[in-house]
Parts: sequence; C-alpha cells; structure tokens
Amino acid sequence: MKEFTIGTNDAGQRLDRFLAKAVPLLPASLAQKYIRLKRIKRNGQRAQRDDRLEAGDVLQLYINDEFFDKPREDNAFLTVAAPRLNIVYEDEHILLVDKRPGLAVHPHDGAEYGRTLIDHIQAYLYQKREWRPREENAFTPALCNRIDRNTGGIVIAAKTAEALRVMNQKSRDRELDKLYLAIVEGVPKPPQGSLKGYLFKDAKQNRVYVSDRPQPGSKTCQTNYRTLASRSGLSLVECRLITGRTHQIRAQFAHAGYPLLGDGKYGKLNKRFDRSYQALYSYKLTFTFTSDAGALDYLNGQSFQVRQVDFVEEYFPGTVLG
Repeated sequence: MKEFTIGTNDAGQRLDRFLAKAVPLLPASLAQKYIRLKRIKRNGQRAQRDDRLEAGDVLQLYINDEFFDKPREDNAFLTVAAPRLNIVYEDEHILLVDKRPGLAVHPHDGAEYGRTLIDHIQAYLYQKREWRPREENAFTPALCNRIDRNTGGIVIAAKTAEALRVMNQKSRDRELDKLYLAIVEGVPKPPQGSLKGYLFKDAKQNRVYVSDRPQPGSKTCQTNYRTLASRSGLSLVECRLITGRTHQIRAQFAHAGYPLLGDGKYGKLNKRFDRSYQALYSYKLTFTFTSDAGALDYLNGQSFQVRQVDFVEEYFPGTVLG
C-alpha cells in the first residue's frame, strides 16, 4: 500500500487525472477498476473517479508495487490493461502469436511503450501470474524471432529462460522452417523456382539492395517460391527462406520484376489497389530440429499455421491454406 497526501498544487484535480500523473504505469481502465473495488481510497473511504481532491486529502492505493516504478521500456507491459493477442499455440515453455500487420514487435521499431507485441505478451503472462517480474533475478519473457512492423504472421515468444536459449540457437542453426505468403504484381516465370543473389543493407535508409553479383559488404540471399494462383495481374506465391536477410522476400521479388503488392519501399504503390502495407505473411512454422532441443524436443516435427490471411481472402477468395 502507498499513500499520497494532496498538497496545494494538486488540489482541485479530479482523482482519475491525478492518478494518471502520479502513477503513469497504471492504465486508466485498471485505475477505475481499483476504485470500484475500493483498492483506491480517499481518506479511508470509498472514492469516485471524478472526486475533486482537496489539500490534505490522503489517498490510499492498494496496488502492486510495480506500478509505482518510473516508466521504462522494461515495465511498459504494466500500461496494458487488456492484452490483445491472437494465440496460435501455447504451452509451459513457448507462446506462438499471430501478429497483425501494423503492430510493432519492439519499441525500437518506432512504437510507443505499451503499444508493441512484446508489451502485450508480457502483460498477458503477468496477468496470468505465470511471470512475476519482482521475483525474477534476470529473465524476462522475450521474442525469439522478429517480423517487420507491416508484415503479419507467427512470432515465437519464450516463457522460460531454457526456451529462449534453445529457440535462439535453433533459429541461428536454421532448424525452424518458415513459410510466407505474398502477393506479387505480375506472374512469376517460371511459376516455381529459386531467387538467388547478393543483398547489401543500407542501415541509414533502412533498406536493402539486391544484385546479381557480389558487392562489397553484401551477403548471399536465396528465396524458394511456388506460385499458388494468378488472377487480374496478381499472383499469390508461397515463399521459403533459405537465408534470412532483412527485407529479403520484398527486395528479391522487386529485383526480379515482381514487387509485392502494397510495398512502397521496394516497388510502387498500385493505385488499382487500396493497400497501405505490403502483402506478406509468415503463415506457417515447422520445427525441424536436427540436434538435441532439451526441454523443447517435443516440438520437433510439429507444424503450426495461420488459417486466415486477410489479403488472401480479399484477392484470392476460396484459397485453402495448408
């Protein structure tokens, strides 16, 4: 429990507005809930969110100590009162989440604290009491893979330190098979094949360039693909990453002459279609362990996939995934 004594400069404010300033990590909806449950009191009595505070009032807050910390990246999950997650699979070690396009996975992607996928995942586990940050010495639930802000698909989150260690190693060893769906402009020729080249990253512009020959600082890149359907000048393709470079699928298809629909960075926005982000989705994940996976060995050979992808439904209705 923590007490606040209202001074002259804070007098006259509504209770809910004072709480928003004094306890910025406490979501407004949760503050209202605590007021209703009498976990926030005024002078020992029931309070209302629109009470006008007076000098000398004493507020008693019976809430978790975490909420009184200063806002930081590592406690932003506390600002999420109602986590929104589309869970594909969950067990005691991992969580597979279908990330919607437009949602950043980390604050480093330009999103505000409390508005990223990892914030919602941590809030979800915190509210389930599977993760107690005050009792952990070092571990924090973390993502094992990342997806661009405007790309959707399956993201792996580790709920335990062992899971994080194993998944990071399996990712580095390419023992995770990821399939992507994309809509490209035009009809790829041949309809099934492999895009190979050399990719160079320009960190300042946050974009990559693909060439057919080695360039200083470039790395090899390869994407295998097969065309699933073609219609109205567009093609639905399934892609498998052989290498995992930044923006690889987007850059390689654009270099081949088939830019992704809605990709303004590597192609041109097609006025015929109203899309604000690229049609790209990491829709299927298979665990293909070739070495010991410790506590996660039970996942070997298992596949998980998203059954509905918005742009597939929109441009290629009736397509059965899987």
